[in-house]
Amino acid sequence: MPDGLFTASPDAVVALMCMALATYVCRAGGVWLMAHVPITPRMRRALAALPGSIMVSTVIPIGFKTGPAAVAALVVAVLVMMKWRKDLAALIAGLLTISLLRALGF
Repeated sequence: MPDGLFTASPDAVVALMCMALATYVCRAGGVWLMAHVPITPRMRRALAALPGSIMVSTVIPIGFKTGPAAVAALVVAVLVMMKWRKDLAALIAGLLTISLLRALGF
């Protein structure tokens, strides 16, 4: 391997390690916190609504910002998810849609 191909500055390594630690602390803290929260029917409904709310608040605005091909791909993915309830099928359908539309110049 040539010298310098996989080198990183010490600052970058420290930043990466800090981000990894922060990610671990957030995940472990969430598990620890939820171990102390009673899972009532109301809490169960709230947790079940999280994936949809995350999609609405993050993915959909990004789709609208990036253009009509992304919006069409999101619509196709949502329709596939509603029809078959398969995450992978929705992902593949959305990716195929945006790939085809981008290849056609949209």
